[in-house]
Amino acid sequence: MAAAGSVSWQPQEEGLKEICGLLEQQISPYSSADKSQIWQKLQHYSQFPDFNNYLVFILARAEGKSGEIRQAAGLLLKNNLRAAYKLMSPAHQQYIKSELLPCLGAADKHIRSTVGTIVTVVVQLGGIFGWPELLQALVNCLDSGDLNHMEGAMDALSKICEDIPQVLDSDVPGLAERPINIFLPRLFQFFQSPHATLRKLALGSVNEYIMLMPSALYTSMDKYLKGLFVLANDPAVEVRKLVCGAFVQLIELHPSFLEPHLKNVIEYILQVNEDTDDEVALEACEFWSAYCDAQLPYENLREYLPRLIPILLSNMVYADDDESLVDAEEDGSLPDRDQDLKPRFHTSRLHGSDDAEDDDDDSCNIWNLRKCSAAALDVLANVFGDEILPTLMPIIQAKLSASSDEAWKDREAAVLALGAIAEGCINGLYPHLSEIVAFLIPLLDDKFALIRSISCWTLSRFSKYIVQDSAEQFDAVLMGLLRRILDTNKRVQEAACSAFATLEEEAAEELAPRLEVILQHLMCAFGKYQKRNLRIVYDAIGTLADAVGEKLNKPVYLEILMPPLIAKWEQVSSSDKDLFPLLECFTSVAQALGPGFFQFAQPVFQRCINIIQTQQLAKVDPASAGAQYDKEFLVCSLDLLSGLTEGLHSGIESLVAQSNLRDLLLQCCMDDASDVRQSAFALLGDLAKVFPVHLHPRLFEFLDVAAKQLNTPKLKETIAVANNACWAIGELAIKVRQEISPVVMTVISCLVPILQHGEQGLNKSLVENSAITLGRLAWVCPDVVSPHMEHFMQSWCIALSMIRDDIEKEDAFRGLCAMVRTNPSGGLSSLVFVCKAIASWHEIRGEELHGEVCGVLHGYKQMLRNGEWEQCMSALEPPVKDKLSKYQV
Repeated sequence: MAAAGSVSWQPQEEGLKEICGLLEQQISPYSSADKSQIWQKLQHYSQFPDFNNYLVFILARAEGKSGEIRQAAGLLLKNNLRAAYKLMSPAHQQYIKSELLPCLGAADKHIRSTVGTIVTVVVQLGGIFGWPELLQALVNCLDSGDLNHMEGAMDALSKICEDIPQVLDSDVPGLAERPINIFLPRLFQFFQSPHATLRKLALGSVNEYIMLMPSALYTSMDKYLKGLFVLANDPAVEVRKLVCGAFVQLIELHPSFLEPHLKNVIEYILQVNEDTDDEVALEACEFWSAYCDAQLPYENLREYLPRLIPILLSNMVYADDDESLVDAEEDGSLPDRDQDLKPRFHTSRLHGSDDAEDDDDDSCNIWNLRKCSAAALDVLANVFGDEILPTLMPIIQAKLSASSDEAWKDREAAVLALGAIAEGCINGLYPHLSEIVAFLIPLLDDKFALIRSISCWTLSRFSKYIVQDSAEQFDAVLMGLLRRILDTNKRVQEAACSAFATLEEEAAEELAPRLEVILQHLMCAFGKYQKRNLRIVYDAIGTLADAVGEKLNKPVYLEILMPPLIAKWEQVSSSDKDLFPLLECFTSVAQALGPGFFQFAQPVFQRCINIIQTQQLAKVDPASAGAQYDKEFLVCSLDLLSGLTEGLHSGIESLVAQSNLRDLLLQCCMDDASDVRQSAFALLGDLAKVFPVHLHPRLFEFLDVAAKQLNTPKLKETIAVANNACWAIGELAIKVRQEISPVVMTVISCLVPILQHGEQGLNKSLVENSAITLGRLAWVCPDVVSPHMEHFMQSWCIALSMIRDDIEKEDAFRGLCAMVRTNPSGGLSSLVFVCKAIASWHEIRGEELHGEVCGVLHGYKQMLRNGEWEQCMSALEPPVKDKLSKYQV
């Protein structure tokens, strides 16, 4: 290839031919050449310093070649620059930049677009300072009046605004003002261009700055809003969509700008919410939820509700081209296609969390106008409550009473609407609830699959009340959902299983008397479901186990439940991702059955150990492991071992003692993936509770790794790991007691900053666990901790007073009492906070601890003479003083 010279670099004919030939073969669908060999050759050429010069030459100057080859050269150039721009010589960088600029106005639209993309990459990597000619070239093209030049420059500019908007809002040496100040007036001018493409690109570019709100846009806000109103009824769909998007973003981020124009904006959004184009209507529909979240006065919306609600309801009817209509015909006996199987993600165990995700009604998770309208109705119901019922209910009733087959979509939308308002309008619906439920139950057997599936979801939205209502109606809903779990249609199976899981959570032990019939239906589904919905059955079985707990531990239930689960367990290979939901299901079952799981535990335990071993090997050497590394296998196996430990308690000892779990676990605690560490520390804490002896030989390594999780600059990103590590240290401390003393101060020095930041809104669970662990360390090593107590007493007591009464809080207060006994003067300056922490107890159940706490208060009362105790008491609020009276001070 040619040696690099100055900017007047010239390609060699032979090299040019060779590269064009390769590109032609690469893009041709008819070429018999091996694409991977061509790719390797091109990668090999990429090593030559001027290869990218050839590519830009082909893109910019190979007039005789097809547009496709030139474009292919451009896309390869873009990827090469991404990887190596900063390593290139300045001469080559300069050559590429000088060739790109004249192409901004190329006659071929695709060439212009490719150049725009490459320009953005160069600016991303080299900054705007490194290319002063670019700004001038863009301005010249925008002002040229030539459509190709204007479009090419606008295309590049819009990509810069989308990918790196901040570069245009920064100072550039040699420029009197920021680039955004130069471009913004031109963008506003293009709002009035006769060319739809220019209007669209200009508006899209300005919209990218709503978030950043540079002062140039701030001061031109009136101009921008006028421009939006001018474009509001643009004939181009893309432009109308961007106008709606702008109003949604403004109401979310800068509502004060829209306040003076709210009436006009709301009128406009109402109008386009019925746009003939669904995408425009969808963009407009986003406005209502955004408005309710924007803390603007709800009053402004109230007068529009009678017009808005019918629009939302009519948009909730399935569109004729909705993909769900095709899916709805799916027969449950047909195997799933690969594209039906969405990837699923397991959430690692978190000590002290109880956040549950809410399921959406639709399996096809494509956001569309129907779902957005239902979500908007849900938000409005939560904001305006029963006020919307007089407008809404007559429409729902009219749709439900349309009984012809043609009107099934209207009936379905009405059932969806009932589900959407179930939370917000519950007070108004409550007197009629048993009628509503009685109306919905027969719809579970409707001939239309999508009415059956939406009825499952809507009933699940009322489950809290169904559970409290008559046993007869509860049974009717329960049996109705169980029938639908055995539906022949996949969509209905999915909706029924999800709805049933929601009902299970609400009903909890109410399900115990009905366990036999529930298990028979679930295990029947287990036998007939295809892959995707099997995952949902696992979830329903797991939720059932969580709901009824040890009531599941009866031979009659185990005979129905366990054989199919174990058969599936033996059938699914250890490298199959279908194992994840099965591992999760076993985790819940093991926890529910407790010691009753022991008879099934050995093979389950051993397989988890094998999976962890294989995965740790696969990470470094997939070939000898015979498996590809996937951290989810580690996470799910660790979590199942936690479930086994929690369920079997000391029954786990015989299994753990014969395994190398300790060494595997230590490795997992040091894994670079945070979710693996999170689950590993959860298991460490669970093992510490029941079988600390097994951890003993590597105790200090475990403690050292756990302490490191609390002392990391990225703590906010790995809160959940820190949370579990912190809890595990506390569990180890109360088991090994004095032996922990060499690391106590290292851990305390990590905990104190967490407590001090706790008041600034650091994660609540981590702050609570830190307070408990600090207390446990103080309890087992008061002589080590108490000399330092005045450094943390105040923030520690504030955190303690936030914790609800439980056994862990008791441990922490044992630490408090032990420290005060060892170093009473260390707590004096924080005595008011100590009193508030003590007053946070609803009731201390243990007599011994109650006595110790009394001792602390009486000790201080005796220490403080000359009215100091009374002074301390007068600083406390009356409710705190009342609480302290039960300690006879």
